[in-house]
Amino acid sequence: MINFEEELKKFHPSLEVEDAEEAIYNQDLTDMADLMVKVVKESKKTGVTE
Repeated sequence: MINFEEELKKFHPSLEVEDAEEAIYNQDLTDMADLMVKVVKESKKTGVTE
């Protein structure tokens, strides 16, 4: 049988939409576009062409 008191202790409310959006956008994530820009910049510095 479910112990509701124990389940309530485990409960954490979900973030509101605005809070979740802020938390997501504040993370420093590197995507493929960022990696490609970095590679192009580095290749220009070193003079590597292909």
